Amino acid sequence: MNDALPGLERDLSFQPIENPNPNILSAQQIAQYNGLGYIFPIDVFSQPEIATHRAYFDDLMNRAVAKGWSSYSINGWHRHCAEIWDLVTEPRILDCVQDLLGEDLICWGTHYFAKMPGDGKRVSFHQDASYWPLTPSRTVTVWLAIDDADAANGAMQLIPRSHVHGQIDFERSTIEEQNVLNQTVRDPLTYGDAPVTVALRAGQMSLHTDLLLHGSDANASNRRRCGLTMRFVSPEVRAYIGWNLKSAVVCRGKDPSAHWVHHPRPTFERIPSPE
Repeated sequence: MNDALPGLERDLSFQPIENPNPNILSAQQIAQYNGLGYIFPIDVFSQPEIATHRAYFDDLMNRAVAKGWSSYSINGWHRHCAEIWDLVTEPRILDCVQDLLGEDLICWGTHYFAKMPGDGKRVSFHQDASYWPLTPSRTVTVWLAIDDADAANGAMQLIPRSHVHGQIDFERSTIEEQNVLNQTVRDPLTYGDAPVTVALRAGQMSLHTDLLLHGSDANASNRRRCGLTMRFVSPEVRAYIGWNLKSAVVCRGKDPSAHWVHHPRPTFERIPSPE
């Protein structure tokens, strides 16, 4: 299978970043993004700063679970929670993303991936771009470590150089996989180099392209592994089926075509009701 979104004409090819004068990232980091598909680790928050946000997330998840959500369900809540909105507009994050995408930045999505201790679920190897009704495929994903992440507690794994193949065929995941998502690329090592484990300290982040194969094992440890993904594009990316209306934030600069409907900072912290 190679089309999760039949009928939508999408450009699913990787275009290398051209930025001879980056402000924060180095020329070597941009070359790595182009060649391998990712950059990490990048220091963002101090330990006291990320500890404050971790305490916020602990409370948010407790309230979410009490209302019927799972640890993987806090998805797109920057529309409802001012503190998450503040993260997607954090200058230290945007400065790095700007070096890859340019001065105008749209965040169209956020998602906490919280693997609890002993969580048997895994994330099978997949490409993000296969799921998303966007064209061209130019999303840069920020993965911000809320907890320390390492191989023992199910850190993300990347397949270097797999992003250069365009869209890769996938299968629907089996129940036996216990996949958090629903797509699985078989034999991922045939598309790139040996997997790289994204070991991050809390407060650090990684960046990867939406065409890079990635996944993660189950968390067999006694430690939680939580990260917040933030998805950024430049304004020329177009969305189908109303995705441009749902949850976009014009984080920096402007959207000249007004394709992406901006959601201002919420004035509240609200737990939405499960649908």
